[in-house]
Amino acid sequence: MAASPGGTPAPAVEPLPPQPAAHTPEPGSDSRAGRLSFYTKVCYGIGGVPNQVASSATAFYLQLFLLDVAQIPAAQVSLVLFGGKVSGAAADPVAGFFINRSRRTGSGRLMPWVLGCTPFIALAYFFLWFLPPFTSLRGIWYITFYCLFQALSTFFQVPYTALTMLLTPSPRERDSATAYRMTMEMAGTLMGAAVHGLIVSGAHARNRCEDAVLLGPVAISPDATRLYSIAAAVVAVTYPVCSGVLHLGVKEQPEPSAPASSQSLGFLAGLGLTVRHPPYLKLVISFLFISAAVQVEQSYLVLFCTHASRLHNHVQSLVLTILVSAILSTPLWEWFLQRFGKRMSAFGICVMMPFAILLAAVPTAPVAYVVSFVSGVSIAVSLLLPWSMLPDVVDDFQLQHQHGPGLETIFYSSYIFFTKIASASALGISTLSLEFAGYEAGACKQAEQVVVTLKVLISAVPTCMILTGLCILLIGPAPKPGHLPPSQDTSRQLSLRRRTSYSLA
Repeated sequence: MAASPGGTPAPAVEPLPPQPAAHTPEPGSDSRAGRLSFYTKVCYGIGGVPNQVASSATAFYLQLFLLDVAQIPAAQVSLVLFGGKVSGAAADPVAGFFINRSRRTGSGRLMPWVLGCTPFIALAYFFLWFLPPFTSLRGIWYITFYCLFQALSTFFQVPYTALTMLLTPSPRERDSATAYRMTMEMAGTLMGAAVHGLIVSGAHARNRCEDAVLLGPVAISPDATRLYSIAAAVVAVTYPVCSGVLHLGVKEQPEPSAPASSQSLGFLAGLGLTVRHPPYLKLVISFLFISAAVQVEQSYLVLFCTHASRLHNHVQSLVLTILVSAILSTPLWEWFLQRFGKRMSAFGICVMMPFAILLAAVPTAPVAYVVSFVSGVSIAVSLLLPWSMLPDVVDDFQLQHQHGPGLETIFYSSYIFFTKIASASALGISTLSLEFAGYEAGACKQAEQVVVTLKVLISAVPTCMILTGLCILLIGPAPKPGHLPPSQDTSRQLSLRRRTSYSLA
């Protein structure tokens, strides 16, 4: 083809070979080749619903169940909550290690892990809310099943969240899929709190305490144990249903081939590189405090309304107000994030701080509903922002370090690990403070020191944590772009540099 029949060169043919490269979609482009269908995004979002349903129920009601229904001492409850969170955190690097070493199957490399964990996590969740017939070893029963549930939910959540990187090479589509996921997970959070709360509302009828004058525990109602078991069964069913929808509606894309100059890393070596990556460190440390603050606020709202104010009749409505507000504001925060940037969106987290302090000072119903609505708006952006920034961090890392595929699992698993450690510490220490304040399990009326402690736990503690996290995220040093290899496509470098600096600078 280089010469004509007469032996004369044919230069007009030479420019043709580079043309196929023009049809290769860039990771940062809007090419239709990288676009996800609405059906795929919805099915992907549904896959994250069961973990959020279960997490919502445990976040709002597990502490109340252990203290007032199972009637475990506050010190043991602190050990249960701390041990379960640490178990889930310890499972994160283990999950990342095994998933990183797993081979691709017909269903992909990440999907089999999600499907394999489904039946076991459903059983563990059910027995977490079951009241055993013995009393002396109930603490061991609940710490066993809570640790098992947290560990299995980690093996479910790590591959599911890491699946974001393998849906499409388009960053814009990944952000869109993340928004769908967050919206569906918010719906799952609402469903978990609403369904679980409505079922067990009869277990905490206030009339059982109307005739109680002295401090002391009240006998466990058989109806309470039955209602909690029914609620646990309903939530457990969501795992096989939603996992089936995820498997049928989402196709895991093959991982991009590593460059010829790249090296395949083991898990420990990859973990060592990720934790030394400045943008990743900044993201993780800041959201350690922010996620712990949200966890503390959720865990103690029900206890505050029950024992530190006269809002026990509004508990279910306040919880639903928070979750509905979070769901409705998630799409708005996604638009704001795309329009004004992820750095500017971070200021939305601090909106809840003055209102939380106001609720502790003026615990009336109108104030409580306003605080619940504003808290939902702030919680939505606190949940959306880290998962939108994490893919940018992964891209920034891959531009500076030429390694093979699979490191996205290490980023996601280690991030979940650190945030769970922070939540475990916050919940363990705060619950232990109730023990020191004199909290009595199952009592209708608590001492004044307990009331003051609950007020501090829903106002001052989350405020300090959020302020610390935002200072690290917004005032910390901006990441410096690394020296990129000259062999990499220049337009791709510029596209990813713009996105990562826009998100993290």
